Amino acid sequence: MTDHGHSQQEVARRINAPPGRGVLRDVVYGGIDGSVTTFAIVAGVAGAGLSPFVIVALGLANVLADGFSMAAGNYSGTKAELDNIRRIRAIEERHIALYPEGERREVREILAQKGLSGPVLEEATDAITANRENWIGLMLEGEYGLGSVDPHPMKAATATFLAFLIAGMIPLLPFLAGLDGAFAVSAWMTASVFFAIGALKSRWSLAPWWRSGGETLAIGGAAAAIAYAVGTLFHP
Repeated sequence: MTDHGHSQQEVARRINAPPGRGVLRDVVYGGIDGSVTTFAIVAGVAGAGLSPFVIVALGLANVLADGFSMAAGNYSGTKAELDNIRRIRAIEERHIALYPEGERREVREILAQKGLSGPVLEEATDAITANRENWIGLMLEGEYGLGSVDPHPMKAATATFLAFLIAGMIPLLPFLAGLDGAFAVSAWMTASVFFAIGALKSRWSLAPWWRSGGETLAIGGAAAAIAYAVGTLFHP
């Protein structure tokens, strides 16, 4: 768990500039999918007994096309989330203008659910509704469950694509280098990536690094095994 200071200056700086959700989800998502899908192609083509040239061609096509597709999908999804936040914000702005007393009741109820009561509740309601941005922000959080930091579509898309590209290229490196036993080397390298991504992910969870790494390795390995088994069905 990350430690942080609790002086007044440190608290004010941290609370007034929240980091948001960051790009951890996008990096993990892109990295795992890049490794899984690319090695699945490698395993399937190798299982079919096709040449390393075919493996490299299909693998590169997957890394670039599927990576861009995932990034575009993440951009569109995050942008839709941002558009929805803006839509709800506009609704709340209109409601505050048209039904201020009703919106004040909602603020009072939200604060009551947080444990305030009596004169303190009324004073807090007055203080929040005196500032339009604070009023809207509380409504977004308390009524709709939305965070105070808006998502960043381009940042999410870029993180997804770069993670997909980097992790997706690793299964192809032994074939690009023309190594003997390239498939075995690729399998070990990809397994290491699976485990490393899972172990890194454990820094932001309660699971120990070895369990998180093993879980991700099992998921990726299962996908690769299925692809290889399907490929063997087409072996001449």
